[in-house]
Amino acid sequence: MKKVTLLIPAVALALLITGFSGLDKNTIAGDFELAEQQYSKLLAVSTDLTKYPRSADGSGRPSYTNIKDWTGGFWPGCLWNVYEYTKKDKWKAEAIKWTESLEKNQYNTAHHDIGFMMYTSYGNAYRITKNPAYKNILVQSAKSLLTRFNPKVKAIKSWEIFHSWDGQHTYHYPVIIDNMMNLELLFFASKATGDSTYRNIAVTHAETTLQHHYRPDFSSYHVVNYDPKTGEVLSKETAQGFSDNSAWARGQAWGLYGYTMTYRETGNKKFLDAALRMADFYMKHSNLPEDHIPYWDFNAGEPGYQPKWYYQPAKFKEIPRDVSAAAITSSALLELSTYASGKNQKKLFEMAVSILSSLSTDVYRAKPGTNGFQVLKHSVGSIPHNGEIDVPLIYADYYFLEALLRYQRLVNKEPVVLQ
Repeated sequence: MKKVTLLIPAVALALLITGFSGLDKNTIAGDFELAEQQYSKLLAVSTDLTKYPRSADGSGRPSYTNIKDWTGGFWPGCLWNVYEYTKKDKWKAEAIKWTESLEKNQYNTAHHDIGFMMYTSYGNAYRITKNPAYKNILVQSAKSLLTRFNPKVKAIKSWEIFHSWDGQHTYHYPVIIDNMMNLELLFFASKATGDSTYRNIAVTHAETTLQHHYRPDFSSYHVVNYDPKTGEVLSKETAQGFSDNSAWARGQAWGLYGYTMTYRETGNKKFLDAALRMADFYMKHSNLPEDHIPYWDFNAGEPGYQPKWYYQPAKFKEIPRDVSAAAITSSALLELSTYASGKNQKKLFEMAVSILSSLSTDVYRAKPGTNGFQVLKHSVGSIPHNGEIDVPLIYADYYFLEALLRYQRLVNKEPVVLQ
């Protein structure tokens, strides 16, 4: 099976780091040391393999979800990240145990996020161990995901149903920007089997999403609702963002990461151009805070953006940040920098490092023994649903650790094998 390897040439790497301090090795070591401390405590209290760490409750204790939830794979994924950095057998053993607890999800056809569930867990497991059983499970997972593709819509169905916030409309073929992240599983399956069906559907979904989800400035709608019989676009709305026409920060991150990955897998320049435009939207936005950790929505509370859900600005002393969006973005920008050139490459790399530097401060890193035993604080799940506001979220940890590993490999001029 063909592997994709990223390796910045020495000249380009010199350009990236000239006059730029980057991340100190001690900072990275400290981040992973904290992860080891926190996850050791989390493992000690998480003995039920049917309950996957997700966040923390109001008292700072770990909170969990079940195997049906889209976030289940991130916990074993975090353990794989820690193992990759430390090479300690303890972390590998725990990562295998938690990964294999997800095995039955390979037959889950009710979930578009089977890519999240299985690729962050089994994808990392196969990349590191080369266990052929893991490859087979990933291929079956991809088969399950294909059942959600509609050739009329030319996209993979996300949720089963979507109710507009105004209560006026119900849709039966919603596609969300998050779904771009699940395509990596399909690209993997195509390489693993030699069957181009998986790849073709991934590319088709990416093209459809690019056509309908993005505005001229490359901000993204969250939800696009289609007619399953004709493929017609019925509406463009939000579920977790501030308003239908706003830029939900994590949605921006999913799209940026997804199109960067899609360019890696296809070499199609239109996907690279799109990813670069998405990166520019993030980096140049007037509402991006100085530390480059975004507000949960770039347009929250702004004139011209009207939420259809019950918004209570008085509940917040200031607009909440979303650390999960920042972590995803940093990892995406590091990879994207390897496909760019000249000043653009340097700009992308420096932004990624700036985000990681901010996340590595006490403002966003938890003290040992707190924060549900996760590393990062201040993420947002869904403010419109009044859920998981200013809390740890396991996927923030996952992409933060992934980004640190990517950074370390790039500056060390090590090959970054991405399956």
